[in-house]
Amino acid sequence: MTSATLHPPRLAPMFATSPSAPGTPVHSIQTMRRKAAGHGGPLTKILVANRGEIAIRVFRTAHELAMHTVAIYSYEDRMNAHRQKADEAYQVGKGMTPVGAYLAQDDIIRIALEHGVDMIHPGYGFLSENAEFARKVEQAGIAFVGPSPEVIDSLGDKTKARTLAMKVGVPVVPGTPGPVKTYQDGDSFIKEHGFPVIIKAAMGGGGRGMRVVREQSQFKDAFERATSEAKSAFGDGTVFIERFLDRPRHIEVQILADGQGNTIHLFERDCSVQRRHQKVVEVAPAMNLPEEVRQAILNDAIKLAKSVGYRNAGTAEFLVDQVGRYYFIEINPRIQVEHTITEEITGIDIVAAQIQIAAGATLAQLGLTQEAVTKRGFAIQCRVTTEDASQSFQPDTGKIEVYRSAGGNGVRLDASSGFAGAQITPHYDSLLVKVTVSGTTYEVARRKMLRALVEFRIRGVKTNIPFLFRLLTHDVFIAGKTWTTFIDDTPDLFRLVQSQNRAQKLLAYLGDLAVNGSSIKGQMGEPGLKDEIVIPKLQNPADPDGPPLDTSVPCEKGWRNIIVEKGPEAFAKAVREYPGVLIMDTTWRDAHQSLLATRLRTTDMVNIAKETSWALANAYSLEMWGGATFDVAMRFLYEDPWDRLRTLRKLVPNIPFQALVRGANGVGYTSYPDNAIYDFSKKAVENGLDIFRVFDSLNYFENLKLGIDAAKKAGGVCEAVVCYSGDVANPKKTKYTLQYYLDFVDQLVSEGIHVLGIKDMAGLLKPQSATMLIGAIRKKYPDLPIHVHSHDTAGIATASMLAAAAAGADVVDVAIDSMSGLTSQPSMGAVCMALEQTELGTGIRYADIQALNLYWTQVRLLYSCFEANVRASDSSVFDHEMPGGQYTNLMFQASQLGLGTQWTEIKKKYIEANELCGDVIKVTPSSKVVGDFAQFMVSNKLSKADVIKNAENLDFPSSVVEFFQGYLGQPYGGFPEPLRTHIIRSKPRIDGRPGAGMEPLDFKKIKSELRSKFGKHIVDTDVTSYVMYPKVFEEYQGFLEKYGDLSVLPTRYFLSKPEVGEEMHISIEKGKTLIIRLMAVGPVVEGKTTRDVWIEVNGEVRAVPVEDKNSAVETFTREKASSEPGSVGAPMSGVVVEVRVKEGQEVKKGDVVCVQSAMKMESAVSAPVSGHIKRVVVQEGDSLSQGDLLVEIVH
Repeated sequence: MTSATLHPPRLAPMFATSPSAPGTPVHSIQTMRRKAAGHGGPLTKILVANRGEIAIRVFRTAHELAMHTVAIYSYEDRMNAHRQKADEAYQVGKGMTPVGAYLAQDDIIRIALEHGVDMIHPGYGFLSENAEFARKVEQAGIAFVGPSPEVIDSLGDKTKARTLAMKVGVPVVPGTPGPVKTYQDGDSFIKEHGFPVIIKAAMGGGGRGMRVVREQSQFKDAFERATSEAKSAFGDGTVFIERFLDRPRHIEVQILADGQGNTIHLFERDCSVQRRHQKVVEVAPAMNLPEEVRQAILNDAIKLAKSVGYRNAGTAEFLVDQVGRYYFIEINPRIQVEHTITEEITGIDIVAAQIQIAAGATLAQLGLTQEAVTKRGFAIQCRVTTEDASQSFQPDTGKIEVYRSAGGNGVRLDASSGFAGAQITPHYDSLLVKVTVSGTTYEVARRKMLRALVEFRIRGVKTNIPFLFRLLTHDVFIAGKTWTTFIDDTPDLFRLVQSQNRAQKLLAYLGDLAVNGSSIKGQMGEPGLKDEIVIPKLQNPADPDGPPLDTSVPCEKGWRNIIVEKGPEAFAKAVREYPGVLIMDTTWRDAHQSLLATRLRTTDMVNIAKETSWALANAYSLEMWGGATFDVAMRFLYEDPWDRLRTLRKLVPNIPFQALVRGANGVGYTSYPDNAIYDFSKKAVENGLDIFRVFDSLNYFENLKLGIDAAKKAGGVCEAVVCYSGDVANPKKTKYTLQYYLDFVDQLVSEGIHVLGIKDMAGLLKPQSATMLIGAIRKKYPDLPIHVHSHDTAGIATASMLAAAAAGADVVDVAIDSMSGLTSQPSMGAVCMALEQTELGTGIRYADIQALNLYWTQVRLLYSCFEANVRASDSSVFDHEMPGGQYTNLMFQASQLGLGTQWTEIKKKYIEANELCGDVIKVTPSSKVVGDFAQFMVSNKLSKADVIKNAENLDFPSSVVEFFQGYLGQPYGGFPEPLRTHIIRSKPRIDGRPGAGMEPLDFKKIKSELRSKFGKHIVDTDVTSYVMYPKVFEEYQGFLEKYGDLSVLPTRYFLSKPEVGEEMHISIEKGKTLIIRLMAVGPVVEGKTTRDVWIEVNGEVRAVPVEDKNSAVETFTREKASSEPGSVGAPMSGVVVEVRVKEGQEVKKGDVVCVQSAMKMESAVSAPVSGHIKRVVVQEGDSLSQGDLLVEIVH
């Protein structure tokens, strides 16, 4: 070829001679390329003996040179993008391993000859440094794009390269004079030079076959791993050993040489940022390199190349120590991964130069003289890989679900599998895309790289982008003073900020809804409202006929100000001095707990919160936390209960928030160490709670004392509760008499409580009883604020609240009208309007109640899928005494257990179960004991007499056994005997406060353990949630990991199966709205249990794989390693390359049991304990996921 035929394309001649007359033949893309390039030289067809991004990189330049391109691919790469970028593509190495296919020299040459290939470009890795391959290519009459076989042989072997360098006077690191075949052969060198040393593959690069050894005990295993990796990656396990330099810089020089001995450099690159000897980030030119050192390195690079008659592109690599001394380490006789940054600072297409030199062009013909080569600005390359830096850079595999790349001025991308739908396998290097940026200064380039990385959105596989952020923003990198072990020496780099991946997780949830429907326990059918809820306007009291009240900001006036400014005692005093009666609205807790199985989500309170702050500004409190809402938030709604408290506090700053707290049980159902209750109470106040309604399900005073003290010490208002049962006006009810309650109140008052609560959980408090009880307490304690709570199960709660108010109660509980009645609280509108006609007005306007009611009417319709089948009042509650919330929940549970048709029988057995328990106060969790007992009796067709007779032989529910053991405390009147003894048998009995003897919890330790397990997002309130509900919290965290924070999802989308074509607008944060549309639900994938759900997000269609839970396909599932010390699991996904043990073999702790490979990086798996091998469940060639069981060791 002449130089004219090899110059870069000139498009002008093509357009100048393009025919335009009708009927002109249509040219192929090949003829158009060649015409554009202005030549028709003899070498026109090039094959790239490689894969991935480097193959595509060569194809692009070849096309610019008007060449026809040929790709090869392994079976595993049949879907890889490089196959599609070439003009022709052929499978290579059929029947061989994924890596072996690209090492099949004869097959590659066969393909080239069969398809008229003129040139072969080896890329990097694989056969690029194999002299034998280069020789075979040339013997076949094909041009090899690279050095001659002889040069590859002399330089590709690092031991020969060292000898050459010493011969021409280039400094080298002390090392073995030649290759080392066994680890014993290296002993003499180690004795002379000592540790540390580095073992290197003689025939390779890219960090494979390298191991740093710092002490004798590590040497043998490191040597074996290095030789094994070298043989696997390069087909040659030869290694050599060098003295290891601490904290050196890695500087390499790009050289170009033609066939006539002309050699130039294209300046240097700093490749010091490495991990496992593989480069991660590269910079050109090198920062902070003394000019005299730079020039000496450049000159020596050329000297070395000329001494061997180097031809084509290559890289001379050097180490520079902390005092500026440099040492030659090797020449890579091939194109480098990081060649792109040299191209950016010089403007020279190195691949084009390679091809043209291989075709016979000289540097002069290409205009590439040393004087003509200049550099401009700086360039940085980051290698984005599918590795998880938080897990020791464990390679990740899977399908890329979302791929959105960077772009813009000064940004260059070289990728292969960079597209949605690409399958990342463990067979090859984890490189996904090379990001190269250029700028006028190093700092400009660094900032541009940060901007580019921020633009990436890659979902489906983990990447190292979070790590690259930390690296690029570290002071050492900013200063340009990195060294080769910088990553290993800087643990601070691993404080990663992970992408939230919110959109993709949200789509996973919506996809699951589309395929499987709602998974929220207790939901029956679809929500009754699919439209957006209308937010009501409040009438402006100052101008009733004018514009509505401005509720864009919360009201600031309210009873909470007294608590904040003057404290709980002043608040209690002010409440008692109030001339009317105050209300507590239970809509945000007990009302929906009683009617809707506690399923009300935070977002539906948030939407009406500011309006509520105005409408109920004179309310005593809003009950919005504690009770069942705490665990249900995590268990079924997938919300953080603490977030609910914090969020609503900001929106309602003026009305006190009240929580129902179970004394020594906090918001749990069991006993905890005392410091857990104090910790919970303190955090509750810190996060916005004001009033603790402290009760005990048995009225057990010792349990109550702890809760009272914790609430007071936390700075909250302590409202201690008397749980009401029986009927003080009925002389036949002799256990829970008026005197019992008065005596119990005396005990509570002695603890310095701020407010007394009367909690009638079942709605047993009749008007006359209310008059007697409240009147008697008021007479005895005229200054004590009294707060009365009831349920409307029997239909008399409104009358009872009015009677309580008339008898001296300061606060009564109500619920907004559309959330009131039945098992909930009495109607707010009814109670408030009735009191307005007395001197006991509540200060709540009727118009405001009606406005709020408009909203809650819609909400109840929205949540109608959680309604229990309670259609009317039920005065039989006076017999069974079932709490309101339990009434609806037990009805639902009974239907789930197949007992729904026996509801009347369950109520009857509830009475008997209560009698068997000794006629206890029935509040959660004691009411649950009675309920479980009743269902047990119905299921087993047991009468009360049957239970007494056969108690020693029956398997009672655990809640019943634990109650009789004393885990809930001591019931008034004691446990019935001998039934207690017969039920608990040999189990321990507790005769005092259950938590009194428990060891304090170490919250710091728990937090550390949770962070290790779930991540650094764990905060102190998460620790408290875990303490209260360990299993629920862990399951909640698992849900968040899978689906993300769904609190942003409107309830109609959270519960409803989306319809095809339905458009959803979902705001994930201020100013960020996702417009989502379900496009289609695909069929079940053959042989699997998944479907692809096609969803459009902001105009981009994504395929979301979803498991179809109704699909019955038999799948093979590998056994997972357990938590037992001898259960050895796979540390990462990958392939088993060697099994070193067999069943029955004795092993010592630390012995290698097998070797795993992922992304060509081998990892030895060691025995964690000594013992003998019980089972080996894997074999060579098995593909594993992280955590799959490898072997079991009996120790």
